[in-house]
Amino acid sequence: MKIVVLGAGGAFGINFSDYAMKDGHRVIGIGRSPRKPKCFSLGIEFPYYPYHIAFELDYILEKIKYFKPDVIVNYAAQGEGAASWGKDNWRFYNTNVTALVKLVAAIDCHFIQIGSSEVYGSVNSPVNEQALTNPTSPYSVSKLAFDQHLVAMHKIKGLPMNIIRPSNCIVEGQQLHRIVPKSLISGLTRRPIPLHGGGVARKSYLHATDLSRAVMKVIKDGTMGEIYNVGPDEPVTIRNLVGICLDACGGSWDKLVEISPERTGQDYCYWVDSSKIKSLGWMREIGLRDSVEMVLRWIKAYPELLEMDTSFVMRA
Repeated sequence: MKIVVLGAGGAFGINFSDYAMKDGHRVIGIGRSPRKPKCFSLGIEFPYYPYHIAFELDYILEKIKYFKPDVIVNYAAQGEGAASWGKDNWRFYNTNVTALVKLVAAIDCHFIQIGSSEVYGSVNSPVNEQALTNPTSPYSVSKLAFDQHLVAMHKIKGLPMNIIRPSNCIVEGQQLHRIVPKSLISGLTRRPIPLHGGGVARKSYLHATDLSRAVMKVIKDGTMGEIYNVGPDEPVTIRNLVGICLDACGGSWDKLVEISPERTGQDYCYWVDSSKIKSLGWMREIGLRDSVEMVLRWIKAYPELLEMDTSFVMRA
């Protein structure tokens, strides 16, 4: 197959592009930023074009028209749920809704949208794809809005599509403000770790390679028009996840962890039921501790990461 990966400059898009190429497919990637240095791109090579979906859509559509893909997989998004309550929250709708609505109006190939489990809001038990949605941030509202548009496009216009709603993901090369690389770098450098709200929130974490396997499983065996949740069986508290990271790198909880106020709009539990995609033959293969160890090996392989800023910066 020929596959276009949108958001291919980010760690999850790079991971899927690599997985798809190893599976024998031809891939081109498109992302908003120039190709990242090796410590983030991991030296994975594929044709890549730095176009921003919200501002350079015409160029993206030209590449799609020329390449004639069988499938488009969209990882591109303005992310960060809690951060979306900032003054620039219009960016989330500009990228996650408006730009993508324009894109799918101009294509007719199979479109895979990487959605978010945050559209279900905070839950007390695992939720399946038929559960009521309850987005609680501009980010999750924007993700759900486009999901609903895609469903309507499939029903009314016949657009071949699927939506995949993954849990949070961990992967080598991801942004350093994410909880796993941030905690590991803090542990290795003995810099303090701010633990928002004491880390009581529970989230589900999956290695991005398991998500890539799920995406390919849906491309090959999924039912057109369906939504598929993808995540582990159990969530973990952020407190426990930070503890796993510090155990892995030899950091001291008592010396490094600093309790800080909870972030605005923080949900307290994301947890999905993945029974539907398991019925296609998908299973999680990489456990949480193994995922943390893989990220730790990545950080140690690129010591320059230890000198980089691990705070969050809103990108256009």
